[in-house]
Amino acid sequence: MERRLLLVDDLSFMRSALKEILEEAGFSIAGEAANGVEAITLYRTVHPSLVLMDITMPVMDGIEALRRIRRLDPSAMVVMCSALGQEKTILRAIQYGAKDFVVKPFSKARIVSAVEKALESVEGL
Repeated sequence: MERRLLLVDDLSFMRSALKEILEEAGFSIAGEAANGVEAITLYRTVHPSLVLMDITMPVMDGIEALRRIRRLDPSAMVVMCSALGQEKTILRAIQYGAKDFVVKPFSKARIVSAVEKALESVEGL
């Protein structure tokens, strides 16, 4: 099964860094979005295996985008990633169906591990 990811972050350098780390780990990047609205639109067209999404973004934040993506597809796999290490934000993300929460700055190993664990929970590996 091809493991295709949608990367969502308003900072292009962060999307580039994530893309490099995840492609190096064997994942394919199905698309990139700079905000929650773009993420929802792309989700509908590229049908990724997993969405890796920042929380703090303009236009629509990651929590609202998570909520809407999960409404569109209750089985959507989403891992949240943000500099916000606040318990309240993490709890909201999990409440809306996030599979994991990675706090920035993160190590390559942590981001790859979070994505692999979320996908393995679906693939049954």
